[in-house]
Order: sequence, then C-alpha cells, then structure tokens
Amino acid sequence: MKQSQMLIPTQKEAPADAEVLSHRMMVRAGYIYQVSAGVWAYLPLAYRVIHKIEQIIREEMDKAGAVEMLLPGLLPADLWKESGRYEAYGDNLFKLKDRRERDFILGPTHEETVTSILRDAIHSYKKLPLVVYQLQDKYRDEDRPRYGILRGKEFEMLDGYSFSADQAGLDQAYDLQAKAYRNIFDRIGLDYKVILADSGTMGGKNSQEFSAPAAIGEDVIAYTDGDYAANLEKATTKFTPTKQIGEEAELTKKATPGAHTVDEAAESLGLEASQILKSMVFLAKFEGEELKPVMVLMRGNDEVNETKVASYLGCEELLMASEEDTEKYLGAHPGSLGPIGVKEDVTILADQHLQGMINMALGANDDGYHYINANFNRDFKVDQFGDFRTVQEGETAPDGLPIKFTNGIEIGHIFKLGTHYSEVFGATVLDQNGRDVPMIMGCYGIGVSRLLSAISEQNADENGLVWPQAVAPFDIHVIPVNAKKEDQMAMAEEITANLEEAGYEVLVDDRKERAGVKFADADLIGVPIRVTVGKKAGEGIVEIKIRKTGETLEVHKEELATNIAILLKQTAE
Repeated sequence: MKQSQMLIPTQKEAPADAEVLSHRMMVRAGYIYQVSAGVWAYLPLAYRVIHKIEQIIREEMDKAGAVEMLLPGLLPADLWKESGRYEAYGDNLFKLKDRRERDFILGPTHEETVTSILRDAIHSYKKLPLVVYQLQDKYRDEDRPRYGILRGKEFEMLDGYSFSADQAGLDQAYDLQAKAYRNIFDRIGLDYKVILADSGTMGGKNSQEFSAPAAIGEDVIAYTDGDYAANLEKATTKFTPTKQIGEEAELTKKATPGAHTVDEAAESLGLEASQILKSMVFLAKFEGEELKPVMVLMRGNDEVNETKVASYLGCEELLMASEEDTEKYLGAHPGSLGPIGVKEDVTILADQHLQGMINMALGANDDGYHYINANFNRDFKVDQFGDFRTVQEGETAPDGLPIKFTNGIEIGHIFKLGTHYSEVFGATVLDQNGRDVPMIMGCYGIGVSRLLSAISEQNADENGLVWPQAVAPFDIHVIPVNAKKEDQMAMAEEITANLEEAGYEVLVDDRKERAGVKFADADLIGVPIRVTVGKKAGEGIVEIKIRKTGETLEVHKEELATNIAILLKQTAE
C-alpha cells in the first residue's frame, strides 16, 4: 500500500481538549477524526486495526462454538417498555420517533431483541445450549464524552448471549466464553486482569470483568501479586473476627456541639476514629414498592460500599438519604445519627468488622449529641452483619497477600444473567421431562473500539503509537529516504514485493517529503518494523528499526525477510 494513496492526516499538535495519551496520539497519527462530541470517524489506519481485532474475535468465538449474527441498531421502544428498561435506563438512552410517531431507540445493548428472537425460534431443550454474538455499533447519550474514543456516544462492541435449558448448559457456555476472552486478549497483546465484578444494571451474577491497567482507567482494581483481583466495588479482605476485651460500660449521652463528622466527634469525645460507629442512611428502591430506609453501620475510619449494600438488599437502586429524609425517619440530621431507638421500619445492616467491638460511640439521633459505651444487643440490634465496606490498599486479601490498587479500563465483561429476560418475554423450552422452563441466559461483551484506547494507553510513547504485531495496521513500514532517487525507489519497490510475497502487509512511504517528516510520521503511526532505504541502497543495504525498543540494525536486502521474521517473533513475545 502506497502512503500517498491513503488518508493519513497526521498532525504536529494534538487538539486542545485531548487530555490523555491515546486521544492525543490517535488524532495526531491520523487514526480518528472527531465529527461531533462523542462521535468519531475511524480513518483507514484505525479501521485496519479494528478489522484485525474483529478477526481475532471471530476465530476465538468459532472455537468456543458461538455463531455470529447481526441485530438491528434501530429498535422498537415497545421491547424496552416490556422489559422495564425504557424508563429505567435513564438519559443515556437515545429515543426517537418515526414518521408515524412510533417510539424507537438506538440500541445500547440487545438483551430484549435477542431474547424475543430465541423465544420464537427455539422451543426444545434439544436445540440448546446456543451461543450467539454480534459485532455492532452501540449508542449511549453520554453526558460527558471524554478521552477520545474511550467514552463516546457511538462505539463498537462484541455482545454475545448464551441460552441454556439448565444450569449445566449455562456453566459450560460461560466457561467457554471465559477461555475465549482470555485467548482474545492474549493474542491482541494486552496486559489485562480478570477480576470479580458487579453486573450493574444488567443483573445476574458470577460476574467477571476483564480490565486493562492504565492510568486513565475509570475503574479501580484491587489485586495482589498472587491470584486475587477484583473490582473495588466487589473486593473483600481476609476477615478474622476479633473480640475486644473489657466490661460493658454504662450507656451515657454526651453533648458534642459542632461535631458533624467522625473526626470531629472523635476529637470532642477524646476517642480514636476507629471507636466511633458511623451510621449512614440510604433509601432502597424495590420494584413496585415505596422507598425503604436502610441504616448501614461502619467503623468510623471505613467507607460504605454502596454496591455491596445494594447487592445484599437486592434492590433496584440505592439512594443516599437527604437531610429531610434523615429527619423524617430518625429525627436528626447527618452527623448525629445512630441505631439506638430507631423505628422498626428502618433496616439496620452492620459491617462484619464491628463484630466483637464493645463500648462504641455513636450518634444519638439528637443534633449535637452522641452516646458513648453503646453495645450490640443490649442497646440496639442489627438485622444483619456482612461485608459492606470498601477495602483499603495494604489490607490482606483472601489469598493472604497485601492488596494493591491500580486504575483499569474495562475491556470485557461476562456474567450469568439468569432468567430475567426469558421470563419477561416468555422465552421457554420444553425440558427432558416435558415441562415448560425459561431459558437460562449468559451475557458476554467486549468493547471493540475502546480496545484501541486501551492498547494505545499501554504502548504509546512521547513519539506516537506503538502497535502490537497482531493488530498493527501494517506489519512493516518501508521508507525510501528520498523519493527522487531512482535507486532508492527501485529498491523500496523490490523489497516491498518480496515482503508481500512472504505474507507481510507493507506500507510504503512514497511521498516526496523530507526525511525528517517521514520518520516523524512513521513514529506516530506506530507500525512494528520500519525499513529505511537510504544512501546504502546502491550496496543493497537497508536499516531495520524496531518501533517498540528503538533498536536498529543494518542488513543486506537478501537477509531482510529472515531478519524481520526473527524480530517480529521477538516483539510478539
């Protein structure tokens, strides 16, 4: 491919709004072009990378027994109204009407669509398990599109769905997908972690997230140097119950004027923050029910993990109570709240690390007052102890090793969805005993376009992009230093023909540009191997440069293909 015939609009400067490395370099290297906020064009180089990723995905999906299909991006709103997500999905949903005033949406995901198809197409357990997937653009009306193509309004995803008649079929499909995802990310050349995760608004359980460590990642990964890794929303510590030694003292109410935080209360009472019992109040939303108040008790130096609380309750949504709410249910404002004397309609949850503690200080539900020497069972009761806290870096993980934190970009997510959608849409089959049972679903997704950002964040440098061989737009970038020199151009054409015959994809910079411009553009574009044809062309000698390491070596043209094969193998490793 001749560079003069390609659309590669490289730029010396990055856009002013490009906050992160991947955004800056993909724009500067001529891979992407912003059409509107959160809406991007993938120019020829980026499109070639996407095609490479798609091919790897298709090959691994084939091995896992999944079959490809294509669902519409324009969906009738009735499907989403039937599932309840038309309103629940919120402002991120693109809603529109056709000329006959019928409601439609642009699909951000396709559970409703694929379930309705399987409902009408499959009626017997003998046709299951079945795994289908698609590679398609999705649409979400992001409030704050950012980081280039990492978080946009339109993006490409692999989304797959498994349908089984029993749990064994679901487990089999899930395990095959988990293996396929690892193979995909291994082949691409990504550094990634497989972590325990929350299924979010999709529901379901047995959730694994695939995350690429990167400074701009919006998720925090808690991991160890062993086998443990989890999303911060799901991470746990190795818990050993402890029992404080001492006698239960008399419950006493003390004035704590102006103490609205744990630290202020601790200072006022002359205690450590860890001896303060912090009371957080939420409102839990359950389908078809009024909001229910929930109090969560924590050690003063711990933070409530709202995802864990919501997961335990099984609620649709967990809202932080306002000052008006706390006054309504507890008769006090935040800063003086506690579990003593609360009404029976308030569910009280306590973090497991509180077990064994005695003589705690806590809010008295009276502004400006706290109790000291409060004890479980004697002074108040809780409905359930459990893991409701956010872990902290340095604590001991379940595998016995210290927890570390890193930011990560979510690149894939798989989970066992269950029967929610099949029950809503009546997607049932006859089982071996002739009974009508709902299909059990699994859900699987990879952010195809955001993989470009993840790869770039992990590999780019100050000079430009550095693509792993498996997904690079070209294998080799041939650069004749001076396009006006006939011997250089002739040699460039000769070695290009030989390399292409050997199976390589080659980009030839045939432009009549200065050598400095060509080399700078080559670094920006980031092809793994650069071959420079310069002053020694008459001697049949060229220079090879490895983009990743910057190493160079001179070889004779007859040895070029052999040396490149060795170098590409080394860079892949």
